[in-house]
Amino acid sequence: MSFGLVNVPVKMYTATENHSISFHQVHAADGGRIKMKRFCTECGKEVAYADMAKGYETEDGRRVILRTAEFKDLPRAPKKEIEVLEFVPDDQVDPILFDKSYYLEPDGRALKPYVLLRSALQSTERTAIVRIAIRERTQLGCLRIHDDVLVLQTMLWPDEVRVPDFEFLAQDMDLRPQELQMAQSLIANLSADFEPDQYTDDYREAILALIEEKLSGGESVPVTADGDVAGGPSQV
Repeated sequence: MSFGLVNVPVKMYTATENHSISFHQVHAADGGRIKMKRFCTECGKEVAYADMAKGYETEDGRRVILRTAEFKDLPRAPKKEIEVLEFVPDDQVDPILFDKSYYLEPDGRALKPYVLLRSALQSTERTAIVRIAIRERTQLGCLRIHDDVLVLQTMLWPDEVRVPDFEFLAQDMDLRPQELQMAQSLIANLSADFEPDQYTDDYREAILALIEEKLSGGESVPVTADGDVAGGPSQV
């Protein structure tokens, strides 16, 4: 992590994890995995992964083929470096720009400059806007603080955020004082401190319960390491 003449070695860890339940497509009759093959619509032949390229289609119906080697010459941000571009007021960074979160841990003897930057951001109420390369792609991001840890929050580029273009925004709506007071009263009645641990994913819990019920009832088929059904009669 670099800003000015200061370099702070850090380790980066993914701050969030997705607990969504993943499924495979299977044949309902016997539980076998459905495997997709890559076929070329032009020649009808199956295509190996090594023979694949990326295609970009223009609005006028043309396709440009980009091969893997051609991506190597494209500009990239310096690898393994979080470059601080500027420090901006916290309230000027709209959360709609936020993408993924990463914890930053001081590496080696970097504890003092790490804590110094953290304290400076807190006292000045500033957010660091940074540039970083993740998986070959240059990304915009910001540094902020969560539970006394510096967090790198990757951000969308401004042109990736859609402008809300709705007809109702141009309409004038007269609100009576009584209506506004009633809405404010409702908000006051439901006001509380935000405690995220009190909320749970009911759908995920129900799916897990259904899966456990089927496992307990013997509704499963053995599979091999490559995902194929391991022989024997199906119990699905």
